[in-house]
Amino acid sequence: DSLMTGAKYGIYDLEWVLHALRIDELDDRIYVESKGLYAVEEYLQARYYMFRQVYFHRTLRSAEAVLISALNRARTLIERGELNFRMAGSVFEKMLMAEEVTTTEYLQLDDTDVMFRLKEWSRDADEILADLATRLIHRRLFKAIDLAEDVPESFWESANAIVRLAGFDPQYYLIMDRASDVPYYGDYSPVGVDPKSLIYIETGPQSSIREISEISDVVRGMRGYRIDRVCVPVEIADEMSLLINAQAWQS
Repeated sequence: DSLMTGAKYGIYDLEWVLHALRIDELDDRIYVESKGLYAVEEYLQARYYMFRQVYFHRTLRSAEAVLISALNRARTLIERGELNFRMAGSVFEKMLMAEEVTTTEYLQLDDTDVMFRLKEWSRDADEILADLATRLIHRRLFKAIDLAEDVPESFWESANAIVRLAGFDPQYYLIMDRASDVPYYGDYSPVGVDPKSLIYIETGPQSSIREISEISDVVRGMRGYRIDRVCVPVEIADEMSLLINAQAWQS
């Protein structure tokens, strides 16, 4: 991901991490020799910053919001029997309808399957599906706007009203986006997780094995954070921003 996006945050010494891995047969776990501590810290920092700068980038998340809305609309139309273009029984449609697929079938899917259907859907008789597909094809994405950590119910009532007044259906054009929805979300933490998923480091003159946050200032310094955004069509982004700012001022 770091290479393909041109970001430098994902660089760390993987070979040295692998070189320092050892097996603790007594406690049935994998640990890292003390010489690999800095390489592991690099890895955790890389994951942390890749998340903040790449995986939760506004443009990426707004594009995903449009795609999810398009897929949800297509699924609704299939359930109603109203989707003009479909390939019943295809792997893509099985996935769309949450049907079971084999590993072989899953591996057949790629970006081409999605883009092909988006192009067909952009000509669909359903205005919502056609609009969402067209937006994604021509990169007219939603606008991702930061929210305060806790917004009252009154905000969502006002936001829904703005979306409806502009002629959009809030179900597809008002998307709540939370950082916790992204794979590898957040910082490394030893709290409330399976002990086998923790990172252990060999340390001390007696070669004791300890969980990494007990000995690493770097890991302890990577605090958790929360990012909430709302994604809306760019046509109403200014009005939505005004609502968010007014809500923040009142609080």
